[in-house]
Amino acid sequence: MKLRDSELKDFLDEKVEQYNHPRFLENDPLQVPHLFSKKEDIEISGFLTATIAWGNRKSIINNARKLLGLLDHAPYDFVLNHTPDDLEKLAPFVHRTFNGLDLQYFLVSLKNIYENHGGLEAVFSKNQESDSLQPAISKFKEVFFELPHLPRTTKHISDPNKGSAAKRINMFLRWMVRDNNTGVDFGIWKSLNPAQLSCPLDVHSGNVARKLKLLKRKQNDAKALLELDKKLRKLDSTDPVKYDFALFGLGVFEKF
Repeated sequence: MKLRDSELKDFLDEKVEQYNHPRFLENDPLQVPHLFSKKEDIEISGFLTATIAWGNRKSIINNARKLLGLLDHAPYDFVLNHTPDDLEKLAPFVHRTFNGLDLQYFLVSLKNIYENHGGLEAVFSKNQESDSLQPAISKFKEVFFELPHLPRTTKHISDPNKGSAAKRINMFLRWMVRDNNTGVDFGIWKSLNPAQLSCPLDVHSGNVARKLKLLKRKQNDAKALLELDKKLRKLDSTDPVKYDFALFGLGVFEKF
């Protein structure tokens, strides 16, 4: 490893330590699934929170909490046992372009996934590849939309096979798969390995990665994600996505 590479690794490792800390949760949507202790409640609340995680972080947190209030703060029970009337009460919900109709389908689809596919973890783990979960995300989208649905709702789940960096699902997978040794991520999905994870690539992490010469590609798309994955896996092959804390922290908090 060239000296410059080792200096970069030391710098980023230091930033990971700084931001991979429970105080990070104070302003992060990840605080929402931390309200729960049961595995299925954590993963469902995490999935729904990640789905609406774009825009202002304060409004993401407020709307995710509002959404879970509509599910009686018992997301797994609601998913399994909701009635058509229960779904009707969700109609007024809105976060940017994600509305009550989208939410209604998401809950119907989640019920199908828990009843007929073994749950969220099972869908991702059945379709994993040893070095990447991007093909599993594409397959997940297929399963998720196997029931009758409005075309508009499909845009709320990204597909790496169609060139997307799938930032929100990669973030959700980080939450579920990375271990809980700092009390930030959950590590409750044991059938997947942190080494397979990809960095949630967005405008902040992308800009910082380019400044640090970890990324040349200008668009934040699936090709850029692959390029960034290769670099981060060289820095830490067992837990490459820990560097999300460094890239995000440098971009959002330090305006690097």
